[in-house]
Amino acid sequence: MQYQNWGPQEIAAPVRSELPEVPVERGMVIEDAQSGWVGAVTRVEKSGGMHVVALEDRRGKSRSFKLGFGFLLEGQPIRLMPPAPRQNAAVPAGRTASGSVSVAGQRAQVAKASRIWVEGKHDAELVEKVWGDDLRVEGIVVEPLHGIDDLAGAVAEFGPGPNRRLGILVDHLVPDSKEWRIAAGVMASKGAAGNVLIVGHPYVDVWQAIRPAVLGIEQWPVVPRGQDWKTGILAAFGWPHATKEDIGLGWQKLLGAVRSYADLEASLLGRVEEVIDFLTAP
Repeated sequence: MQYQNWGPQEIAAPVRSELPEVPVERGMVIEDAQSGWVGAVTRVEKSGGMHVVALEDRRGKSRSFKLGFGFLLEGQPIRLMPPAPRQNAAVPAGRTASGSVSVAGQRAQVAKASRIWVEGKHDAELVEKVWGDDLRVEGIVVEPLHGIDDLAGAVAEFGPGPNRRLGILVDHLVPDSKEWRIAAGVMASKGAAGNVLIVGHPYVDVWQAIRPAVLGIEQWPVVPRGQDWKTGILAAFGWPHATKEDIGLGWQKLLGAVRSYADLEASLLGRVEEVIDFLTAP
């Protein structure tokens, strides 16, 4: 204490010196004051009920720190806060997550015979999150196939017809791929023309249909050939990836970042809308 401050003072209302609160952003260079670690923000995640930021130094090494006090930005102390809420992808009032006009007071319709088939559970959850309100109004059910190796048999068993159509969304539907050949075989089968529509996106997995910027990254990590893709993605993010539970929890984090159609790639949006139009056309 300086001698000038000695003597009677008002202690009932002490002067408060609050640090500026700065929302964390990817690429921001900050310093942990206690350890002296300086690095760029590579990701932010919630772990054990608290937000944790990963800082990568100039040598490529990374350390994680709890958000809050104890950081320096351009040499000045700050309180590092969670990322600011994204505004651009919020669902406008009166609109569904797919961008359609909300139908007030509309009850879900009795399910029609027509169906949307997707490859797996994660595909179904993503479609439900963005288009669920629309599909309930139309009475269209989304069902996961858990793979398309026996798609021809499944379609034959379903028995598509004019009032019983199938719209099928396939991962990695690119020319000369296994998926491409399976789809071509199904569409050549009896009863498929006009009653079955198979569309697809170019991604290895539906995870990639989430725009990288939504996750705070420039692009999806590249997984070496021969390595399980989902495991490799979670490992690249620094998330747990050893068990099926880890894979499921990782997907829930990714899905949680999706608020509306604006968070998805156009190559998926167009295909899903195409299927819905096909199934709801008179």
